[in-house]
Amino acid sequence: MRTSARYAGVPDCCKTVRVAELLTLREDDAAHRRRLLAGMAAAVAERPYSQVTVADIVRLARTSRRTFYQHFADKQECLVALIEDSHRRLVADIAGAVDRTAPWTDQVRQAIEAWIAGVQADPRATLNWIRIVPALGPDAHALMRGTLGAYADLIRSLADNPAFAGAGVRVPSPPETTMLLGALRELIATTVEDGEDITGIIEVATDFTIRVLTPRS
Repeated sequence: MRTSARYAGVPDCCKTVRVAELLTLREDDAAHRRRLLAGMAAAVAERPYSQVTVADIVRLARTSRRTFYQHFADKQECLVALIEDSHRRLVADIAGAVDRTAPWTDQVRQAIEAWIAGVQADPRATLNWIRIVPALGPDAHALMRGTLGAYADLIRSLADNPAFAGAGVRVPSPPETTMLLGALRELIATTVEDGEDITGIIEVATDFTIRVLTPRS
C-alpha cells in the first residue's frame, strides 16, 4: 500500500493503520453524505422545497445538524447536490437502457421509457429541478447548465450510431437538441404538476421525438 511523503520515517505498521483510518473516515463521510441526500429527497417528497428546513433533513437522515454543516453550507447546496447526483445516475440509466443495435425508432422509445421510469421513481425531485432550481441563483444556474448539457450530450450520443445513420437520421445540432430537450422537460413538468400518470406521456413523447428526428424528404 502506498503512503504519502508526510509519513516518511513512520514505521510501516503505523503507516498502514493510519491509511486504514483515513479510508474509514472517507467511507463514513460518503455514508453520511448519502444519508443527508436521502433525507433531503424524503423532505421534498413530504412538502414543497420552500417549506423544508435543515431540521427536517437531519431528522429524516437520522443524523445531526453538525454532520449536515460538515457537508453542506445550507439546504440549497444540499438540494443542488441531490439533483446533480440524481440526474447523473439517470443519464447513465438511460444510456444503459438503449440497445444500439435495435431499429432507431425502438431506441428512441427505450430512451424515453428509461427517462420516464427515472421520473416516476422521484417525480418531486424532477419537478424541483425544472421549476425550483432555476430561481436559486448562480450555483443553481451552473447545475441547470450542467445537467441540461449532460442530457443534450446523451441525445446526440444516442443518435450517433449505425441504426440512425442507416435510416438517414443525422445527429441533431446543439440548438435542435436544446429545443427537443426543452419540449420533453416541459411535458414532464406539466404532467407531474397536474398529478397525472407520468407513463401516459410515453407514446406522445416517443412519437414527437421520432417526428423531430425523421429526415425531411
